[in-house]
Amino acid sequence: MNVLIVHQNFPGQYRHLAAALVARGDHVVAIGGPTAESLEGVTLHRYDPMPAGGVPPCHDWVGDIQIKVLRAEAVAARIEALRNKGLIVDVVIGHPGWGELLAIKDVLPEVPVLHQLEFFYQLEGADVGFDPEFSQASWRSRARLRLRRGTQLLALEDLDWGLAPTRWQASTAPGAYRDRISVIHEGIDTTRVAPRQGAEIRLEKAGLTLRAGDEVVSFVARNLEPYRGIHCFLRMLPLLQQLRPQARVVIVGGEGVSYGAPPPGGGSWKQVLLQELAGKLDLSRIHFVGRVPHPLLHELFRICACHAYLTYPFVLSWSLLEAMACGAVVIGSATAPVQEVIESGRNGLLVDFFDTEAWAQTIAAVLADPQRFSSLGQAARQSVVERYDLATVCLPAQLALVDGLAAGRLPTRKTF
Repeated sequence: MNVLIVHQNFPGQYRHLAAALVARGDHVVAIGGPTAESLEGVTLHRYDPMPAGGVPPCHDWVGDIQIKVLRAEAVAARIEALRNKGLIVDVVIGHPGWGELLAIKDVLPEVPVLHQLEFFYQLEGADVGFDPEFSQASWRSRARLRLRRGTQLLALEDLDWGLAPTRWQASTAPGAYRDRISVIHEGIDTTRVAPRQGAEIRLEKAGLTLRAGDEVVSFVARNLEPYRGIHCFLRMLPLLQQLRPQARVVIVGGEGVSYGAPPPGGGSWKQVLLQELAGKLDLSRIHFVGRVPHPLLHELFRICACHAYLTYPFVLSWSLLEAMACGAVVIGSATAPVQEVIESGRNGLLVDFFDTEAWAQTIAAVLADPQRFSSLGQAARQSVVERYDLATVCLPAQLALVDGLAAGRLPTRKTF
């Protein structure tokens, strides 16, 4: 089978799927942006979304649309050039969120396309307006967001089939399209991402080695920003440090912005919040380690006494499932994406996103009596093995979906 994968940041969500297609003998070609990474066995072609004459001026509201149209044009032109050189495509797999698939049905009209449905922008009821501290209530901000939904709706109109990693994320799509969406997670390699005796992490700057049994609280995000609850997490630390004077907090993440907006006055959210909390924290027991290699992240999950995960109603982080796969006791925000995965008291604990006192008290309780809560970590791992395991659950379902689409067979329709 001839598979074309389109993703500006290839391999993105398709690392495991692409490798599995190659391993079974399929011919896989990828088209990605300038920063796309190569993957063994995949022929990668990069496109440049910038037109020769530069980006023409446009209304501020449609700047996002223009960028996506430029990507769509560049991808379609690249596909046309490759077809002229003999490229054959039986199925296309891609992420419509970047605009790259807007013209896919014009350049490959007869080829079925599997869209990655990661999140459909919501005017209300999800991330927008969730946090009153940072909500943008003006009609102009709503109009800008409404227009950003335009390219998503165009993609849905051309939808052969959609693939969403969780049921909640699938539910963000408009109701008219939900019967063309399969819910299959990208998958967690639970053989590799698993508990391990003797795990430890070394904090070179602090001159510390931390091991299982130490009072370690972990917090992980790609970037430390309100969408992932860094403001609530840091604001609860003064009380936690009073309750547990020996606790150490390891915070993983960069200081940029992945979602939302940077602080109004400039700088990073970490800097703004530490300035707000100046004099209230013992910073010698709080360790900001930046971004770390993936294997080191798993070591942190293996040794932590508990892992705190907060998120707006938004895309679910892989880090949550990886922490659970490592057997960590997870304390998560009681928001819809997390509630799909964690049942409080069975395979983790849930706390109101904004209740900083409850966060501190719950984390302190786990640190005070880890044996009492250890079964939650065991149940968390079992949940991931049963529902999200890469080899036995997710990859077989993904491959069956791709094969069916390429053969003209649509899955059994189901509304979420």
